[in-house]
Amino acid sequence: MKRFLLLLVVVLVAGFVVWKIFLKKEEVHDDVKEKPLELGKNSDAFTTSFSKLLNDYFSLRDALVDWDSTKANQAAATLKNTSDSLPVHSLKGDSIVIQTADNLNASIGNELKGFIGETTIQEKRHAFNALSDEIYNLVRTVRYDGGIIYHIKCPMAFGENTEGFWLSKEDKIINPYLGNKDPKYTNKMLGCGEIVDSLNFVKN
Repeated sequence: MKRFLLLLVVVLVAGFVVWKIFLKKEEVHDDVKEKPLELGKNSDAFTTSFSKLLNDYFSLRDALVDWDSTKANQAAATLKNTSDSLPVHSLKGDSIVIQTADNLNASIGNELKGFIGETTIQEKRHAFNALSDEIYNLVRTVRYDGGIIYHIKCPMAFGENTEGFWLSKEDKIINPYLGNKDPKYTNKMLGCGEIVDSLNFVKN
């Protein structure tokens, strides 16, 4: 009987030791999970290319301020060419960041094709709103460090209660949805809007 109890104790102790060793290995395994790389500072070449993309976007925005569909289409075509040549894969970051930026840039190209295909200034402004959203997300994804970018909202871009958004490198409000030749407000609502976000990665 004593031998049986001793054997039972030995088996239980051995089982406990094995269990602790196995648990320790599991804990170590959990601690060494691969962590994604953070996006590094963008290269000068990428920042220069992205700055051109933003400047082309601002030209498109200004054409809408002036209610100039022809100029807006030309600016949209220029912006699409810039977007198509954006060196997304030169970004210093993990694959998820690069893939997200690549997808957003592809969406920008599609939005621009849709913009050019629209026939009225109002339809173009709807397309511009979607485009602005994509570029805003792209600026955040690549952490553009060439200057501060302001995200601005017009609370009545498409009627009294329907908002629209745009981007600017200045904090001055110049509304591309109501513009300077609105049939109802003329240029009285050119300053309508509010800054809802500012993206500043310059110091990071």
